[in-house]
Amino acid sequence: MQGVPQEIPREEALSAWCSGRRSWCGAALLVFVTFSVAAETTAEIERLRERGAYVLRASGCVACHTDEDNGGQFLAGGRAIETKFGTFYSPNITFDREQGIGAWKAEDFFRALRHGIAPDGTSYSPVFPYTSYTRMRREDMFALWVYLASVAKSARKNTAHELAWYVRPRIVNRVWKLLFFESGVFRPEPGRSEVWNRGAYLVKAMAHCGECHTPRTRFGALDETLAYAGAAKGSSGEGAPNITPDAETGIGRWSRSELVDYLSEGMLPDGDFAGGAMAEIIDSGLAYLKPRDLDAIAEFIMALPPIRHDADGPEG
Repeated sequence: MQGVPQEIPREEALSAWCSGRRSWCGAALLVFVTFSVAAETTAEIERLRERGAYVLRASGCVACHTDEDNGGQFLAGGRAIETKFGTFYSPNITFDREQGIGAWKAEDFFRALRHGIAPDGTSYSPVFPYTSYTRMRREDMFALWVYLASVAKSARKNTAHELAWYVRPRIVNRVWKLLFFESGVFRPEPGRSEVWNRGAYLVKAMAHCGECHTPRTRFGALDETLAYAGAAKGSSGEGAPNITPDAETGIGRWSRSELVDYLSEGMLPDGDFAGGAMAEIIDSGLAYLKPRDLDAIAEFIMALPPIRHDADGPEG
């Protein structure tokens, strides 16, 4: 800037240069401030998008909301989810206004994750794991919302669920929530390490591991007496193994490093690799996590109480 020493800070330089030019310098200052704020806002939005992309991967959204087997568009839904109550099809969560969530407000999104309530006020089925997402911190929800707004839109129409007659009325979901659901954000456990609490947050609130690895009652609620002890038929329709550190039926003979290798690469201690739904969850989600977060998950899982439970046995 001519006539102003370059070592003077930009704001002072602009002020000095403006002296004697007050007739239009106010406008120049306004432009300067506007561009500064815009640059700062753009940088913050980009940081939120990056964080939201990470939350998306950590939360397993891609595996459910992308019908990869049929060449579906990223997050456009259509993935079939088999349950004993029928077949659910994941919805389009791109920002298309007609078929996706583009007409939602941010508060609609928060309410869906925290309380399992749709924008029209009806309750979602717990096949949508809001039962775990309710524990997510609001700042992570918001970052995810910002990221989803940047994803390519899809006009793919949602596929109607194919459900047993007795679970079709939405009132059933409302009653189920009254009986089995309690909303609330994750709270760190006093006396536990920061690493353990980070792992607990990732497992319980984001990755929702218990939704598949915990057997369900006849009413579709998680049997917390067998938390993480495996399920003959998880929420994906496939069996989910016992991941408690029981030496006989769980992962009690695994080392911590072997568990981290499995989470990041899908490699089992015997050299084989994960298949089915777990392979998808690793490839589309867990493999994107930072080493310290994978280590935190391992810390939490290895500290679970060991439960002897044959996950291939019958369930109620």
